[in-house]
Parts: sequence; C-alpha cells; structure tokens
Amino acid sequence: MKHLSQLTDPVYIKPEHYSALDRLFLGWIRDERDLPFVYLTMKITFTLWPLAILLYVPGLNNWLWWGAAIAYQFLNNITFKGPFGLMLHCTSHRAFFEKKYQFWNNYLPWFIGPLFGQTPESYYAHHIGMHHPENNMPDDDSCTMIYQRDSFRGFLLYLFHFVTFGVYDTARYHIRKKRNKLMVKLVRGEVFFILACVGLSFVNFPATFVVFILPFIISRIIMMVGNWAQHAFIDADEPDNSYKNSITCINTKYNHKCWNDGYHISHHVKPSMHWTEHPVYFTQTLDEYISNDAIVFDSIHFLHVWVYLMGKRYDLLAKHFVNIGGRFQTDAEVISFLKQRTRKMAAVSEPAAAVAAA
Repeated sequence: MKHLSQLTDPVYIKPEHYSALDRLFLGWIRDERDLPFVYLTMKITFTLWPLAILLYVPGLNNWLWWGAAIAYQFLNNITFKGPFGLMLHCTSHRAFFEKKYQFWNNYLPWFIGPLFGQTPESYYAHHIGMHHPENNMPDDDSCTMIYQRDSFRGFLLYLFHFVTFGVYDTARYHIRKKRNKLMVKLVRGEVFFILACVGLSFVNFPATFVVFILPFIISRIIMMVGNWAQHAFIDADEPDNSYKNSITCINTKYNHKCWNDGYHISHHVKPSMHWTEHPVYFTQTLDEYISNDAIVFDSIHFLHVWVYLMGKRYDLLAKHFVNIGGRFQTDAEVISFLKQRTRKMAAVSEPAAAVAAA
C-alpha cells in the first residue's frame, strides 16, 4: 500500500509571455489551456502525413519504403497514439476552436483521426453519445460489469463483442434513444473509413495496411484495454456510482503525456472539466473518494492495471494502491477488496436495482 503523497500531475500555469505564433493560435481556440493541442496537431500533421504519402509513391525504393513504414508505425503507435487519442477525447468533450472557426473542429476527427485508426466521428458518437450517459451500465455497449474482470478469456470475449457488434449496437442504441444525428455520425464515419481502405487497397495494399488498417486494429484493441482497466473495479451494490465503478491513477508520467487521463473518476463525475483541473479537484474532493471507497493507484496507469489484472497480480496492484482515509491495515485486506470489485456481475434492466456477483 501507499500513503497519499503530493501530486505531481500537470496543472495549468499561465505563461509569463506568449510568442507571436502563440498569440495567433490563441485567437482561434476556445481555451488558452489547450494551446499544447495546437502544437501536437502540427507535429502529427507534418510528420505522419508526409510519411503516409511517401508510402504510396509508386516504385519507391524497397529500403526507403520499409524505413518509412517503420518510422510511421513508431511515431503513430509509440510517440503520438496516446497523446492524440486523449487530445481527441478532450476536444470531444470541449470544443477545440472558437465558433467562428467551427470548421476546424472537424480537422482532428476527419483528417488526423483516420491515421490512428479512429473512424471519423465514431469516437464522439460512442463516447459522448453513449458511454458517459450510460456510465458503464448495461445499456453502454462498452460495459464491463458482465465479465470477470481479472480474466484474459473474459477480456477476449469483451473485445470480440465490441469489434464485431460494437458499431451495430451503438447505432441501434442511438436509434432507440432517438439520437439520429449521432447515429448518422457513427455510421457515416465507419462507412467512409471502410470504403476508403477498400479503395486505397486497390491502389497500394501494403501502404494502406501500414497507414490505416494496422493502426485501426491497434486502436480498437487499445481503447478496449483502456476502458476495461478504467472500469474493472465495480461495487456490485452501486454499479452506477462513478466513484465505485471507475478508478484514478495519480503521479504517473502517463498523466503528463496524455492530459491527466488517469483521473477517470472525476472525469465521469464532471465530464466537461478541463484536463488541467483534475488534480486540484481530486485534492478538494478527497472526502468524496474516501466516503465512497474509491480506488486510487499511485505511479501506475491503465495499461499497468490491465496487465496486472490479466496476470492476476493483485500483489502489484496492492503495492500501488493508495490507502486514502486509512481504510486498510494490510495488503491482504486490499487484495481481498480488489478481488471483490472484479467479480462478474449479472446485468439488470433497472440501474437502481442491485446487481449480484456471480
């Protein structure tokens, strides 16, 4: 176990001076705290797109092609995937550009997103349109509660269901809720991406596989890994309580690279909160975390949590577990508590009803 220590996660500190380029961009975006998003977008645009285009050049030298392909995958999946994915997440919750520059809010989902396997606007339709309103309850297509959440077999079933039926189920959900605009966004983005990949495969299949198809496969897996870990520990008596169906990861480099994404509890409590505000909000509302038996980990992030769960390494989870409020005396007590929270649960139709552990 760990005791709660001083937070090291990023908060906003207003710069003393802005460059001329900073001031130009600040006139376009809605929130000055999102200025780093502009520069990340530029880095991605001027690295990944040139490499992508290069891979489609006919008759390109074999060694040069493979060099570009390796560089593209490294930059895509190692350097930029996390920061871009969570930038897309933040700008889905809070519009990036000012209203008079509304057109540019399409740039990330339509022009950059496909490079990372993010089909245009489908993330918004699923995450904003379904995941947050349903809060990991049974009507949420990415709900984890019906699976044994320390089981690799359970995760594979979860992944298979989402990959094969996710779009259909989400579209059907929006139709049932009469959210036709979101349904159109979802289906339009998926169909556009699929048709583009099919067409480009006839032009150059190896390039299409490297640029679009492989990132798509990796992206869908990573998103499910993340959501599984974020909602792996659920209180069967209150599965719709955000403090009891999600986790928080503090003091990790991941929060610096991915815009405080580790603060998943407060994100569900206040979905529109700016990413720089979460550490302060966590400190200010610590009593809520304590009274709700919230799960907080220190110096690990969601990928660690997923790996430890798949290996049933509750000892490592307990090692990084923050004993807020002094609730536990030993690691054994923590392990018992965590195991109770990962049990498979029987979904019920009414959120207010209790769900029984299997």
